[in-house]
Amino acid sequence: MLAKVLCRSFTAHKPPVRIAVTGGSGQISYSLLFRLASGALLGPHQPIILQIHDLPMMQQALRGVVMELHDCAFPLLHDVIATDVQSTVFTDVDYAFLVGSKPRGPGMERGDLLKQNGEIFVKVGEDLNKYAKKTCRVITVGNPANTNCLIAQSHAPDIPKQNFSAMTRLDHNRALSQLALKAEVPVTSVSHVCIWGNHSSTMFPDASHVKVSGNAGHAKFTQEFIENEFIPTVQQRGAAIIAARKLSSAASAANAAIDHMRDWTFGTHGGWVSMAVPSELYHGAYGVPDGLIFSYPLTIDGSGHYHLVRDLPTNSFVTEKLRLTIDELQKEKQEVQHLLKK
Repeated sequence: MLAKVLCRSFTAHKPPVRIAVTGGSGQISYSLLFRLASGALLGPHQPIILQIHDLPMMQQALRGVVMELHDCAFPLLHDVIATDVQSTVFTDVDYAFLVGSKPRGPGMERGDLLKQNGEIFVKVGEDLNKYAKKTCRVITVGNPANTNCLIAQSHAPDIPKQNFSAMTRLDHNRALSQLALKAEVPVTSVSHVCIWGNHSSTMFPDASHVKVSGNAGHAKFTQEFIENEFIPTVQQRGAAIIAARKLSSAASAANAAIDHMRDWTFGTHGGWVSMAVPSELYHGAYGVPDGLIFSYPLTIDGSGHYHLVRDLPTNSFVTEKLRLTIDELQKEKQEVQHLLKK
């Protein structure tokens, strides 16, 4: 108790930061909310207010989540606002975790999923634009994340485009861990890995520039391993987890969302991360056309500004992988063109 009292005293002079989370009663949010409240995102001295949204029929379950948050007595958690009203959940927020989206049901085509979630994210973008701080940083987790993000961003013209992102950090973390397991080293020894493109089966986990303990490559990273084991494992990891535990990868997704936003806030100290961001920021770099939310290798400075890792050499194998994921994102964009604000 004394430690909690001291912590409250230390943080009392800091205004709380407001964090919005949608889909608040779902499995990813259930893993995410408690870590946010514990200080995993902004550190042990920054108070926060959680503003949590879910649909009207999910409010009872959401009340249970709020009860548990209160029962944890987190010193940093100054308030919890749970609501089914988006204008409330986005009011004055500094960070927005867009976790809620409609899952793909039996017999549903990807186009159906794009359309139904697209309509949801039109309203999300409009409400962010009206109610969130113009400095708000947005991460889209709910799938199809890249195109959902594109739709929301197009309906929030008063928030800078560079403040919108979609999460490919889970794929990035999976890539790091698979290479570390193969090389039999700690994951912290592996660097210069990236994820290109869409958060889907076409995304490209790229180990072309990998370093292990600061040295380029590794004897075990043969082309056969990269093409036949590494890339398929990372691309299909989500399905493998569902097959194993009969539930989706909620805890690792929540962890990745925090990693993404924490690095975006505090910087990467020269290290590479993967984030899906507006392609027009980079004017055709790596052959990616404007108007997509595309995952690139980025570094982030201490002010929270991200920068493209430029001039990486590519070969025909990499170029073809990039083409596949670019084509898919362009097709997705075409399917939701009517939902994009001109």
